[in-house]
Amino acid sequence: MYIIKEALTILIRLIDSLILVRVLLSFFPTLRSSKIAEFVYQMTEPIMAPCRAILDRVGLGNGMFDFSPILAFVLLDLIASLIRAL
Repeated sequence: MYIIKEALTILIRLIDSLILVRVLLSFFPTLRSSKIAEFVYQMTEPIMAPCRAILDRVGLGNGMFDFSPILAFVLLDLIASLIRAL
């Protein structure tokens, strides 16, 4: 059980890091078409799309700022806390 918890914790940290890279890539439009950016977007989109959908339903999806990374960080942290508590 310990190994599974550690593996899931590492996976969540990795996803957190990729989301941070995705946020940083948004400041450099010329890098968005690179192979690394494509990889980051493919790995993080399964997390980001549901977060965007939740924010759209709440009414925070329309606007200048994308709050979906913040929601993703919060939800991933909550999941990591629940895994540690098991």
